[in-house]
Amino acid sequence: MLMKLKQSSVVLAALAGGVMALPSVLLAEEPAHDKSGYHLFNPTPVEFMREMSTDRPDKTESAYTVDAGHFQIESDLVSFTRDHDTANGADTRVEAWAIAPINFKVGLCNRVDLQTVIETYNHITTRNVTGKTRQTGFGDITSRLKVNLWGNDGGATALAVMPYVKYPTSQNDIGNDSVESGLIIPLALDLPGGFGVGLMTQFDFLRNDDDLGNHVDFVNTVTVSHDIVGNLGGYVEFFSAVSAERDSEWVGTFDLGLTYAVSKDIQLDLGVNIGVTDSADDLNPFIGVSYRF
Repeated sequence: MLMKLKQSSVVLAALAGGVMALPSVLLAEEPAHDKSGYHLFNPTPVEFMREMSTDRPDKTESAYTVDAGHFQIESDLVSFTRDHDTANGADTRVEAWAIAPINFKVGLCNRVDLQTVIETYNHITTRNVTGKTRQTGFGDITSRLKVNLWGNDGGATALAVMPYVKYPTSQNDIGNDSVESGLIIPLALDLPGGFGVGLMTQFDFLRNDDDLGNHVDFVNTVTVSHDIVGNLGGYVEFFSAVSAERDSEWVGTFDLGLTYAVSKDIQLDLGVNIGVTDSADDLNPFIGVSYRF
């Protein structure tokens, strides 16, 4: 297992080095100010930083990276999930609380940031015909590398790629004790009338539930956002996940929420994800915050 973790870290480091070494002609788009010389140890000056963009609260990841040499913390303050499943005649009810899961981001260069997602504390209660069980503890840790291909500092569209690796650090069987990975591809579009559209395709390479092999999950999302009044904005989203695993079911949710910019570096949010298929969680309300420095 240790060797797998080391290999995964090497892959992410190699991807970061390779992208930063690409000729500027492949990635540059002639921004108003040349920011290609800024990096982790030579941060982007405050006056040249782009508008704060977060990977939350919707499930569609942002196509924009954190400015070089700066940090961003994005977190649920609290998230609650409820699901009632009657598959195969078995009545199962699951209620789960996630307390302060966090995504810690750092800008490596103008087009690349490194992210560490930590599931800090989980409390899961499951009720079925056999009784009630509780699971509590730390969850898994995920490393993600976001690479913006174009549109980071201007333009009507932006595209990024984001490979990730999940490490099995969870306690009390909260996770599946497997190293898993995937690739996320987010696209951002600015539309007339102040509307913003986010599209995302994701490929997850996961362990089978029976632990005897692996499969691929295909995730697609679309989100539409718009300012409501002042610093208050809102979004609606549709999420779809289809698995190649045998006997798996389509997962679909309808999501909506609000964001409020306290300042140019602080954003509050709240929302709810609603399951529209039997295999999805029934309800997932949450409240969160993002902070950049």
